[in-house]
This record gives sequence, C-alpha cells and structure tokens, in this order.
Amino acid sequence: MRTGTHLDREHCVRAVRSKDARFDGWFFTAVLTTRIYCRPSCPVVPPKPENMTFYPSAAACQQAGFRACKRCRPDTSPGSPEWNLRADLVARAMRLIADGVVDREGVPGLATRLGYSTRQVERQLLAELGAGPLALARAQRARTARLLIETTALPMAEIAFAAGFSSVRSFNDTVREVFALSPSELRARVPASGIGTPGVLTLRLPFRAPLNPSNLFGHLAATAVPGVEEWRDGAYRRTLRLPYGHGIAALTPRPDHIACRLALSDLRDLTVAISRCRRLLDLDADPAAVDERLCADPLLAPLVERGPGRRVPRTVDEAEFAVRAVLGQQVSTAAARTHAARLVTAHGKPLDDPEGGLTHLFPSAEALASVDPESLAMPRTRRTTFTTLVRLLADGGVRLGVDTDWAEARARLLALPGIGPWTADVIAMRALGDPDAFLPTDLGIRRAAGKLGLPSSPPALTARAEGWRPWRAYAVQYLWATDDHPVNFLPA
Repeated sequence: MRTGTHLDREHCVRAVRSKDARFDGWFFTAVLTTRIYCRPSCPVVPPKPENMTFYPSAAACQQAGFRACKRCRPDTSPGSPEWNLRADLVARAMRLIADGVVDREGVPGLATRLGYSTRQVERQLLAELGAGPLALARAQRARTARLLIETTALPMAEIAFAAGFSSVRSFNDTVREVFALSPSELRARVPASGIGTPGVLTLRLPFRAPLNPSNLFGHLAATAVPGVEEWRDGAYRRTLRLPYGHGIAALTPRPDHIACRLALSDLRDLTVAISRCRRLLDLDADPAAVDERLCADPLLAPLVERGPGRRVPRTVDEAEFAVRAVLGQQVSTAAARTHAARLVTAHGKPLDDPEGGLTHLFPSAEALASVDPESLAMPRTRRTTFTTLVRLLADGGVRLGVDTDWAEARARLLALPGIGPWTADVIAMRALGDPDAFLPTDLGIRRAAGKLGLPSSPPALTARAEGWRPWRAYAVQYLWATDDHPVNFLPA
C-alpha cells in the first residue's frame, strides 16, 4: 500500500472500489467534491477516481479541511499496523502520541523522549503522515471527545477537559470542524439506551479480521495474577496504572470487535487506557500480511490454516511484564502466579473493585526496589536478577516503554545477571511489541518444531525461521498452539 513514505494511488483506488476492510487505518480516502473523508471500506458508492485523494492519517485529512464521514466513522478505524511493526522515529512517536504524551508533556516532551529535536520530529511526522504531532494529538482528542459524548451523560465541559482540550471553545470548534456536528448534535443522534452506566465507559475496540481469541485470552487468563487480573463471565479483567490515576478494564471477545468496559478514577486517562488495551490484545495487527508470510512455509502453513489470525498477547505495563518474566524463569505457570501474587499482596497499591475480585495494582518498580531479597522465596541467583532489574527499572538504568528502541533494550537486558536470550526475547515480544522476536530455545517451541518436521535445534530452527521474518513472534504463537497447555484455549 505504501511505496517508501508515499501512498500507492493505484492500490488505494483498488482497495476503495472493493471496499476492502483490511486497509481501514492504513490510509484514508478524501473526496474532493464533498470535502468528506472515509475509510476504504465505506459502504457508500465509491466516488470517481479523479475525485479521490488519499492521506496516510485522519489528522492529515482534517488539516486539509475534510470532515469525517457520518456513515463509515473513519475515526473508529483500527490503527495502522505500521506503528507496531517498526521501531524507527516515526513509529515510536506514533506510539507515544497514542499514549497521550503530547497532551501531558507537549511536543518538546515528545521530542525529549525520542532523543531528537522538536524540529526533526515535526519534519519526519509531516513527511510521512501529512501532519505534525499537534495535529495528530488533536485528531486523537476529537476521537476521545466523540466517544465520551456518545457513551456518557457527562456535561460537555467535563468531556472537553477529560478529552485533553484546553478550553470548551477549542473543544466545540474541533468537534464541529471534524464531525460537521456540534457536541450536542452528536449526543442527540445517540439513543438514550446508548448511554452507559455512570462511572463505566462501554465501547467497541475494532480489529482487522480474522482474530483468533483462543491463545490471546487463554494466555491472559491462564497466567492471571490474583488480585490484579481475573477471567470472569467471559471477560478478562485487570487493573491499570495510568498517568492520572488507576482503572479497571474488562475485555470480552466478540465476532467483529472486542467489547471493552472501563472504570477510570480520572477520565483524562481514557485515551491512554484505550491505547493500552489495544496494545495488550495486539488489535492493530495485520493478520493477512502475517499469515500470508507464514503460510509460505509448507510445514507451518497447516497450523495457520487451521486457526488463522492469532495475535501476540502483550501487556499494559512493560516494567510489570519484565518483572513477571523473571519471576517465571524455570518454574511452572502456577508457581509464577504464586510468586507474583505474594508481591502484589505485600507491595501493590490497594483499590476498590465494585464487582469484586480485583484488589490491587501491580507494584511499581520503585516499590519493588525496596523489597528485602531474603523475603523472596526463590533461588539466590534469581533474587539477584530480580533486585538488579527492579533497581534499574526504578532509577531509569533500563527503560522499557512504547518509545523504547527494541535492539537497545534487548542489549541492556542481556547485560544483566541472570537474563539470557529467552527472557530478553519474551520481554521484547510481549512487553515491547517486537513482531519479529523469536524464542528458538523455548522447550515448547522446540517440541512443536519436532512434531511438524521443522528443525528442533536452536541454530537450525533460527536459520529456518529467516523465512518467517518480520513475523517470527506470530510464528511462536502458532507453534505454541500445538500444545494442550491452558494458555492455548479460550476459557469457559
């Protein structure tokens, strides 16, 4: 769909004519005659090609004076899979913007986190996305505002500030400009039954089909830490530590979306909470591209064809996952959960769950840095690994976040005592989101490879996996799925 940083017009026109939903979020179609922009799968009759122009972001459409289509709701498209595939400046900037950094720290804060000047960041985003960081953040605020308008009974002034606007006037102006309706007109279009329970936001998280929920939710449920996570009534529930407070998310797989319920202590965290839930479930992935590449291997193809659309279960907190990866070294899933639950009870921040079941936030690295090593029921060498890791996470010696360079983070982790390639790569895969992270030494992977006729020795399997790049983390999910471990099955 892209050639370098430019959209391929011929492919874009073809996608629009076929109403191909696979490309929703990859690009946006702006219609010159109506001044409206749409997603590629918009159900209306496609305009003539000469009346179409294409933009790589909704922000670029808005900046060029186009309004969002009221039929296809392009503001609710899945995010571009490019930002999870790449680790360059633009991709890292987009992940930070989605995490609300521009709203909290401004463009200078964004540039500081990326290690570039403000001018360099603006220039690269404008070149690839047709919009700078302020315009991209503004488009995100507009989406958040619409969600709050349509799903809550909150006063408009509260919505304006919760969505990140500096004034009610800028909120009103932006909503009118982007959606061609005033905030009150948007709310009037929603049936009264569409307004959710006070204090709880109910929304739909879109994804590109297919999505196989078995390993995704199976893994999260089977490894859930008591007090922090649970599987209840068909939903995965967990607590969230957020910039302005805390929250509880409940995520339920549906055929065409993920049903999401959010209870937040501060509504300013809504955008961040949604972004982290999408990341947790890998909802911006491009399953067609992943499965096509993996099916090129004749021994892997049958696994993919039996259960296409597997995602990589990720995390809402990179430091938390790194700690849990160390706790889980060379022990069973049950033992790892027990170790983590003890830390949660002793050092996690308590919170109230109106539905019961969840009791704490997972302890921060700063809280864990003060843990007495002698209180940890694990071998001395693993205690050293644990205490070294949490100290470095607390003081910034090791940084794990959406803006982290994957290769640099892996090198820093490997330099720590007790962290080998398996631990570093599972953190890269599930915490940092590297789609090409690979675990050739994992016993489950080697066992599955042997069953399929693939090489089972790590060097030979790594060589064979060259053909699976850049999607080796997804190959891991398909290989793991050959086992009968609970992580591979959607809970009852």
